[in-house]
Amino acid sequence: MTPCFHCGDDCLDTPLQQYDKNFCCFGCKTVFEILNDNDLTYYYQLESAPGISPQETVATYDFLDDLDIANKLLDFNEGNTQVVSFVIPSIHCSSCIWVLENLQKLAPAVVSSQVNFPKKRVQISFHSGKISLRELVVLLSKIGYQPHISLEDNASEERKQNKTLIYKLGVAGFAFGNVMFLSFPEYFEESEFWLNQFKGVFRWLMFVFSLPVVLYAAQDYFKSAYAGLRSKILNIDVPIAIGIATLFIRSTIDISFHMGSGFFDSLTGLVFFLLLGKFFQQKTYAYLSFERDYKSYFPIAVTKLVKKDGDSIEIPTEVYKINKGDRLLIRNQELIPVDSILIKGAALIDYSFVTGEANPIPKVSGEALFAGGKQQGAVLEIEVVKSVSQSYLTQLWSNEIFSKKESRIFQSLTDQISKHFTVVVLTIAVVATAFWLFWNPSIAFNVFTAVLIVACPCAIALAAPFTLGNVLRFFGNKKYYLKEASVIEQMASIDTIVFDKTGTLTSNKKSIAHYEGIILSPGEEELLTSSLRASNHPLSRALYSQLKTVGIKTLDEYHESIGEGIEAVIEENQIKIGSYSFVTNCSKPSNNGSHRTAVHISTNSEYKGCFVFLNEYRAQVECVMKELHNAYQLIILSGDNEGEKENLQRLLPKGVQLHFNQKPEDKLYFIENLQRENSKVMMIGDGLNDAGALKQSNVGIAISENTNLFSPACDGIMDAEVFSLIPEFLKAAQKGVQIIKWSFMFSFCYNIIGLGFAITGHLKPVVAAILMPLSSISIVVFTTLMVRFLIYRKLR
Repeated sequence: MTPCFHCGDDCLDTPLQQYDKNFCCFGCKTVFEILNDNDLTYYYQLESAPGISPQETVATYDFLDDLDIANKLLDFNEGNTQVVSFVIPSIHCSSCIWVLENLQKLAPAVVSSQVNFPKKRVQISFHSGKISLRELVVLLSKIGYQPHISLEDNASEERKQNKTLIYKLGVAGFAFGNVMFLSFPEYFEESEFWLNQFKGVFRWLMFVFSLPVVLYAAQDYFKSAYAGLRSKILNIDVPIAIGIATLFIRSTIDISFHMGSGFFDSLTGLVFFLLLGKFFQQKTYAYLSFERDYKSYFPIAVTKLVKKDGDSIEIPTEVYKINKGDRLLIRNQELIPVDSILIKGAALIDYSFVTGEANPIPKVSGEALFAGGKQQGAVLEIEVVKSVSQSYLTQLWSNEIFSKKESRIFQSLTDQISKHFTVVVLTIAVVATAFWLFWNPSIAFNVFTAVLIVACPCAIALAAPFTLGNVLRFFGNKKYYLKEASVIEQMASIDTIVFDKTGTLTSNKKSIAHYEGIILSPGEEELLTSSLRASNHPLSRALYSQLKTVGIKTLDEYHESIGEGIEAVIEENQIKIGSYSFVTNCSKPSNNGSHRTAVHISTNSEYKGCFVFLNEYRAQVECVMKELHNAYQLIILSGDNEGEKENLQRLLPKGVQLHFNQKPEDKLYFIENLQRENSKVMMIGDGLNDAGALKQSNVGIAISENTNLFSPACDGIMDAEVFSLIPEFLKAAQKGVQIIKWSFMFSFCYNIIGLGFAITGHLKPVVAAILMPLSSISIVVFTTLMVRFLIYRKLR
């Protein structure tokens, strides 16, 4: 096969040539000519075959001429200057960045353009008097960078990053450094004259530096502790809040009555390290969305048909303005945004992303069409039955599981330990104080506060953030992106894994077809491939890409019956390709298997056989399932029919449950029933039909061929390339929890040593200043090294 100079794909047909370069299609050739004519061929020097073959699309983007729609997409609009931002999924290399940031050479009306590569987003400033928004989008599409414009953009608001934690960390760090500096004379008990003169000033300066730390930087710990106590829960923030309050009160009393310098250094250091742990754990992937719904999938506008003077006029209309009774025009590859009735045209609807049904479904006039399906055939005219907000697909998001801010109650390992830790610390403090009240009342208060200070669970609170933060980063490097670090702990407790089939176990690449029947002659093979080449049906394109294309001939006659098949003639040799009933003019025999996806063939009225399509399963599916089967209950939920049941049974270990014809709500209720049986469920899916199940499950993971394209609401997004690493990811989560437990034991040793000083009344500020930061730093080092040794090295 000859590779295409522009996109690198194989040229299945005779290559198109231009300037001694080969191209797979007219789209790639046109893009090359555009770039060549505008002196942008450096694009091809940055990367080898960097382009994307532009897809043929019927979309005209006329809706972008509507001012209301355009204004909702624009970031800035003043005079003739407009700024717009688009997500462009096909951005993938340095050549893409270069050509998109040189758009002004293709269109002088473009003032500037800037690419945000991680977010696959380009921001373009242009002169609206010289080029319209629609013309700009058409230009991008022509060169292979078609923007993703969805209903979500209709009411999108710029997501601002919350920098509060960074500000608090800065305040705590600034205060910690200055308080430590002012405390040095106290540590070494220097008696130098000027130091003694200003000792009181230094102490009150430490108090001033500590005030914003307690009142601002540490306020979340007090709020969380209060909320926990109101709910009768002893979370980890309760002992932390007690420790911070005790440090501040005890230190203020010490300097007020000239009893000492207090523990302001330990106070500010404690808050700084706690916030540092939070910051480290707060690893987010801003360019990914974990809360998507149908609005990310639906178009922002559709073509509405309006009667005027007896003629139908096409008017681009916002999807939200579509009402019951309206007539819409749906073109090839366009999505149906509302429940409707087919009025005109032969429909071939792909519902795979909504129901999981892999095969397009033919529909005739008068039949119902549901929102979310994509037309694979010619132009349709439909009548709206329900508006967008009332359509079947939208109703999936009406389930209470989507309205809950947090649908699952999960108690972290740290919070589980904190309940007992708080009770034990308070008990020790009370017992030790009672003892000293009888033995030496003068130090009883110091002992009580010292126990609360030294037993503050700083090291315990840091164990989970630094361990999980390291694991989170490791997962990200392996193209497995989690919404938050707590998901790792939930992964470690999983005992049941539920897989969707279509798009999860199967690849989105074309299916594999094998032939059953009478062997075709070379002439019949040429007739077959020549006929398939002319068809745009998904199965025809899939079969054409797998057959040899040697000896393509020009068809004398060609006719395609949408939803049934194609008929062609070359030199009086006739061929029929399609369903069994279309090819043989009789009903399909039962022994052919009603659930199989097959393309039947007859030549010159003689039935030859059929190509049977089987899903192309991801590489390593069999190995992954065998490895998981030993540790987890495995279940397959599919919206597809049972056509793949035998194939799956051969592929999967015995005991794996298979459930077919599962509607989206069926999957959600199935997960609920498992949880009622106390199962901890991890759901792995890919489409809108999995959204409810992903949300309901303890851990919901969306698998995606392209992490920047649509994926439903979930706890994590996994690149399809790393499907084979699922067992290793689960092992890594378990090892992460194990490291946290070891860290707890490590921190208890520090607490025992510190309590020895506190109970005996010998805890001095210098001891606390050494012991508390040392325990924090040692935990950070320990968790980092253990994660690298136990997880990083195992999964390189």
